[in-house]
Amino acid sequence: MKMPEPDKAVLARREEIAKALARIVPGDGGVIVDPDELRPYESDGLTAYRQPPMLAVLPETTEQVRDVLRYCNENGIKVVPRGSGTSLSGGALPLADGVLLGMSRFNRILEIDYDNRCVIAQPGVTNLGITKAVEHEGFYYAPDPSSQIACSIGGNIAENAGGVHCLKYGLTTNNVLGLELVLIDGEIVRIGGKHLDADGYDLLGVLTGSEGLLGVVTEVTVRILRSPETVRAMLAGFPSNEQAGDCVGRIIGAGIIPGGMEMMDRLAIKAAEEFAKAGYPLDVEALLIIELDGPEREVDDLIDRVARIATDTGASTIRVSETDAEREAFWAGRKAAFPAVGRISPDYYCMDGTIPRHRLPDVLRRIRELSETYGLRVANVFHAGDGNMHPLILYDANIPGELEKAEAFGAEILKLCVEVGGVLTGEHGVGVEKRDLMPEMFSKDDLDQQQRVKCAFDPSSLLNPGKMFPVLHRCAELGRVHVHHGKLPFPDIPRF
Repeated sequence: MKMPEPDKAVLARREEIAKALARIVPGDGGVIVDPDELRPYESDGLTAYRQPPMLAVLPETTEQVRDVLRYCNENGIKVVPRGSGTSLSGGALPLADGVLLGMSRFNRILEIDYDNRCVIAQPGVTNLGITKAVEHEGFYYAPDPSSQIACSIGGNIAENAGGVHCLKYGLTTNNVLGLELVLIDGEIVRIGGKHLDADGYDLLGVLTGSEGLLGVVTEVTVRILRSPETVRAMLAGFPSNEQAGDCVGRIIGAGIIPGGMEMMDRLAIKAAEEFAKAGYPLDVEALLIIELDGPEREVDDLIDRVARIATDTGASTIRVSETDAEREAFWAGRKAAFPAVGRISPDYYCMDGTIPRHRLPDVLRRIRELSETYGLRVANVFHAGDGNMHPLILYDANIPGELEKAEAFGAEILKLCVEVGGVLTGEHGVGVEKRDLMPEMFSKDDLDQQQRVKCAFDPSSLLNPGKMFPVLHRCAELGRVHVHHGKLPFPDIPRF
């Protein structure tokens, strides 16, 4: 993995740049240049890659973000936006000659509108913070990644985050209504709002999941939902991964869409149970956590139907939650799976790929074979309902060559996902982790067309360069880009 070479001319102007940014963002801690104070920003959740930024700036207002981006654009300075730094794909990895634009001070909820069932929040508000702000009125925010206690809603927009309940209620893109963002030239743009659909181009769809390459989000409007009347969860243990995978397919095939449906293999079950004491069975090879929600009668009927399907597919143990506390304990184990695995291995590499549900047994079998080939253990934890897999490859970075081996193993898993008709990512994004695997899924024409969108928003490629695209072309090489002042920029039809 190679990042762009540092611009020595920019590095030579570090002190000048710091002084200019300090005039835009004055006050203690507005601009950080001390190497020790920059250390917390040197990586995100993909800790295998580290690079301290040239400096960090922590604005507090949209106007400050505007002026920072305008200054950087006028002076050819790269900018890496950062939320809470929980990205697992290196999406917020800094650059040695770039400004790290931290959005952590944008941490206020601006408006709660129960009539229109939406919340307007600054991008630094945590995912869980939105639910906490509305749950006393019987509402919640549906997307719930495992890192929801820490991850920011702005970062969720950047990566199109999902979570255990995205099967029924959708990813971030299905729950965001509006954005305010600042373009690299300092233009402040508002897309969407409280209304359900905006006319014209689906720019919300373009921006959600754009990984900080197109603009910096400064305000988010999200949809909130009524808390369901009844929620119950089931644990179903199976003698094999194949039987659990078959159960997943049969539940969906029966027309049942659970609120959430998660799967763990034996290694992940053991680690999670030792860590969270969730009551998981330890004598099974695979465990499904299936949550049903809705009116009480409907939930009771669905629980019975799902239990029959699980029994028919070979479940050796079935347990249904009787109280909310018991249901929350079931989920506590699943959401603690990643830190739990950290207790049984010095390091682990968390993968993210998505496959068709019916290929689940085949892919798990192939992962076992690859595990033996590479000599590295794997704990499988994933959103079984929508095929979003999170294999955790266990390794020891202190052993020479093990990190490289884990990366090679991970690349094989992602290639396998594409091979069986899936995709490289489900919710973690591409970042630097999957950047060089993009040609496995996209042709050169596909990638060129995606980069034209990048050029339309950021003609000089200053926003988060080195991410997503294996080779970043100059915009001129992809066809002339025309920027319409006062409007969102769009590329002309390219002529070759």
